[in-house]
Amino acid sequence: MRPARTCAACGALFTPLAHVPNQRYCSSAACQAARRRAWQHERLRTDPDYRENQAKAQATWSARHPEYWRRYRETHPASRERNRAMQRERNALRHAEPVAKMDVSAAFRPLTSGFYLLCDAVGASVAKMNAWMVHITVLSAPGSPPV
Repeated sequence: MRPARTCAACGALFTPLAHVPNQRYCSSAACQAARRRAWQHERLRTDPDYRENQAKAQATWSARHPEYWRRYRETHPASRERNRAMQRERNALRHAEPVAKMDVSAAFRPLTSGFYLLCDAVGASVAKMNAWMVHITVLSAPGSPPV
């Protein structure tokens, strides 16, 4: 007789199956679903091939069901409003700190040739298109001796 174990999902005591020596979940449907979700979560986190295959399968399903999300939002107004509120929070957080964007130049005077010190910009939170956020200090102006 095998000693009873505590289920990792529900906490109930269960007797593990003889042919599953490391069994951590009882045989209830809810606990087996939790076991599968935990396995998939770990696999998505650690296996790039699995993650890519899942993304392709999801894209294929979405292409076959193009109206699914529109119909879902129409029939689930509480979910729709929750998602909108969460998006407003994300937008507020995103706009709270500076963001570097492509093809943006300052309206003030352009930099002139000379010697510059390039340092990390402390507190820069988001950069797009692999931009470097830096602070530039002019060490000398053109035609003047270096400092």
